[in-house]
Formats: sequence, structure tokens, C-alpha cells
Amino acid sequence: MERFSFNQATAQHWPLQAAVAGCAAAGVPGIGLWREPVQEYGLDRAARLVRAAGLTVTSLCRGGFFTTPDWWDENRRAIEEAATLGTRELVLVSGGLPPGSRDVDGARRQVADAVAALADEATAAGVRLAIEPLHPMFSADRCVIATLGQALDIAERFDPAVVGVVVDTYHVWWDDTVYTQIARAGDRIAAFQAADWVTPLPEGALLGRALPGEGCVELRRLREAVDAAGYTGPVEVEVFQAALWSRPGPDILAATIDAYLTHVS
Repeated sequence: MERFSFNQATAQHWPLQAAVAGCAAAGVPGIGLWREPVQEYGLDRAARLVRAAGLTVTSLCRGGFFTTPDWWDENRRAIEEAATLGTRELVLVSGGLPPGSRDVDGARRQVADAVAALADEATAAGVRLAIEPLHPMFSADRCVIATLGQALDIAERFDPAVVGVVVDTYHVWWDDTVYTQIARAGDRIAAFQAADWVTPLPEGALLGRALPGEGCVELRRLREAVDAAGYTGPVEVEVFQAALWSRPGPDILAATIDAYLTHVS
């Protein structure tokens, strides 16, 4: 359990205060937070809540969406929020194609330029920009960075302490180069997130994740690969699934812990 982190999105409807209390009661050492519920609760208040419970904020999701008009101000706020919460890792979901565009190469260049523009801000705040590749099916509307290799092509332009990458099993398991890219990533691995892939995917695909052990992903093999690359940080379980969200928060947490211990750790 010493590496386990419960990502807040796994229990989408569990209020922040109750989720923090539940994690502390269950002996969970870390929690991954999302900006929207933190803002709703109050940033400073949330930071105090987590510290008082003895939890570590393992990541904050999310910055990015660099193809939107307000990306600069929004990402500067996200960096400040991560620093206030005491987490080093700000997860970046790059954003999809600009409206009306078909230029995916140009969109990827725009992501690289945005990361470069934010690097000094992140360094000053003690926050690492963690680029997360998403499965290619999300390239049009959510994330033009579709492989770990593409994320590393950007991250390698910077110090590993400033820009890293996220290895999310749901998004990278299918890639025949993923183990080579994990070895390449080394100390640039900023976060490791675990979720399983099930079929048929639900409409919209975003909620196609499942708890570890319910799908087809070689989760332990991927976890062993990031370990072999030198990653010693938290293992977050992050699942978006309507059926899971319908259950009480404590039940979700208990099921997540069991799935992690059985299929990931």
C-alpha cells in the first residue's frame, strides 16, 4: 500500500472532504486531485484538508488544452494550484485540434511551444509539467499527443525535473513500442496511472475504463516496466466508469484497493 494513490476521478461523486477522510481511514497514503472539485471546495481549504489528513497529493489534473484561446492564463493558474496543494506533478492533457483545423502536426507543434512557454513558470513554482499521451481515438477533440514517444519528443527538450511524462495504462497499453518508450523515459516518468480496458466501449469512449483486472491490459507488466526504468513514485488508480461511480464512495475505494493489490502491485 505504500505506493498506492487513489485518484479522485475514480469516485466522481464522492465529495472531496469525504474522499480524503475515507482514504485516511483506509491507510491510503496518496490521493490524485482534479482542479474542478478542488476549486469548488476552495483551494487553500483543500490544501489544509489534505495536509491535516496526512495524505500526499500525488498529482493534479489537469493543465493543458493548449489549442483553446485562454490556455496561457488557465495553465498559469493550474501551476499555482499544484504548488499550493503541495504536489510536484501537474498532468497536462494537450487538447485536440483547433476548431475547423485538420492540421494535427501543427497542433502538436503548438503543444510543444506552449510547454516551452510554461517551463520557467513551472520551475519557479517547483512544479513539473507532466505530459500525458491519450489513446489516438481522442486526438481530434481531447489530446493530439497520442503516444508516449510523442510525449517524450517534447519532454526531452527540457530538464527532467521540469517536464516529464505520464504513463497511463489505459492510453498506452496497445502501443507496440511502449516498453521501449518506457525505458527511454527513465527519470522523466512523472506519474504512473493504472486502469483496465474493456470492450465493447461505451458510447463516447471516455468512460470505457475499468478497475484493474476487469479487462485485457497487462497491468503488472507495465508497472514492472516503469519500475525497471527507475520510477519509484506513486501508482494511481484512475477509472472513469458510470457503473462504478454509482456506488458509494467507501465501496469504490475498497474495490479499488483490492484491484490494485491483486493486479498491479
